[in-house]
Amino acid sequence: MTEAYIYDAARTPRGKGRKDGALHEVTSVALSARLLNAVKERNGLEGHAVEDVIWGNVTQVMEQGGCLARSAVLLSDLDESIPGLAINRFCASGMEAVNLAANQVKGGAGSAYIAGGVEMMGRVAMGSDGAAIAVDPSLAMKTYFVPQGISADIIATEYGFSREDADALAVESQRRAAEAWADNRFAKSIVPVLDQNGVTILDHDEYMRPGTSMEDLGKLKASFKEMGEVMPGFDKVAMLKYPHLSAINHIHHAGNSSGIVDGAAAVLIGNKEFGEAHGLKPRARIRATAKIGTDPTIMLTGPVPVTEKILADSGMKIGDIDLFEVNEAFASVVLRFMQAFDVDSSKVNVNGGSIAMGHPLGATGAIIIGTLLDELERRDLSTGLATLCIASGMGAATIIERV
Repeated sequence: MTEAYIYDAARTPRGKGRKDGALHEVTSVALSARLLNAVKERNGLEGHAVEDVIWGNVTQVMEQGGCLARSAVLLSDLDESIPGLAINRFCASGMEAVNLAANQVKGGAGSAYIAGGVEMMGRVAMGSDGAAIAVDPSLAMKTYFVPQGISADIIATEYGFSREDADALAVESQRRAAEAWADNRFAKSIVPVLDQNGVTILDHDEYMRPGTSMEDLGKLKASFKEMGEVMPGFDKVAMLKYPHLSAINHIHHAGNSSGIVDGAAAVLIGNKEFGEAHGLKPRARIRATAKIGTDPTIMLTGPVPVTEKILADSGMKIGDIDLFEVNEAFASVVLRFMQAFDVDSSKVNVNGGSIAMGHPLGATGAIIIGTLLDELERRDLSTGLATLCIASGMGAATIIERV
């Protein structure tokens, strides 16, 4: 089978995802086109050089609807002969775009793709597309649906993580992200966002709070306690599914959960012949990809079984992985991953994660693949694994290996 290589990985800085955020006036299609153009320019590509653009996006309504991938191609400097495919696997949409592109290349369906995703959470509100699992009683009751924040608190309760554990992880995420920015570790991937006059709007992750302390986080109110215990009483739903739990320990709040932000990311994937034809040197090969379905109520445990699956499928062990990127949707997700595999925190999210920098839903999967690759190169390491939990109970993973 043909190998699929990563030739480039780029992302925009993440904006605050609010009306006062730097990117609020930038549309999803404009931000996406900005990245497509950056990949084209950075790699000296002709406009027709890739087979397709596969673009992840979660809330596919309003300006993010109508096959945003194709719209982005038409706004960009790519040729109109490039089609565009918009996909949605919730939080793993950007990763699934990359994995799908890689497997297309491996199967011989085109020599190169640009894959990634976007989410402008400050402009298109999370959940505004509706979801049968949340609003259709026939499905919600069957699956014992609870919101993700309740699911994160169920993980904490089930696996014994305290508020202090979660807050400590959040403080460390902030510290690592600030250190990474100070050390210029994201420079290879960052594409500043410009306005129509070429003036820089944003050139750094805007959401970070580098001075965050345990004392600061200790003052925050648990975000999901009321919806769990009072109305609409989701704790009772959870305990119908898990009767061995006598109560849900609500430990998550705004400071140890991922931030609502705007952002986009893109990865250039191609075969060996594509690189040779365009004078490009591959940076890594995509060694393996995987996805899995999991319990839809606890919902966010997917990184554990999908990592078990991808390692088994590729004949690898956890010790073969040098660095891990585990999306920080909520602190308990990462704590559970490290607990399950007995992985030292010094190998996980070494430059911080979504708690510090934010989680632009459709883009994050591609962001963490690029971050992982940059850090493998910086440390002169070989192999990395990126993984995300996914709404409604799924997991996705990608293993990359430097070449």
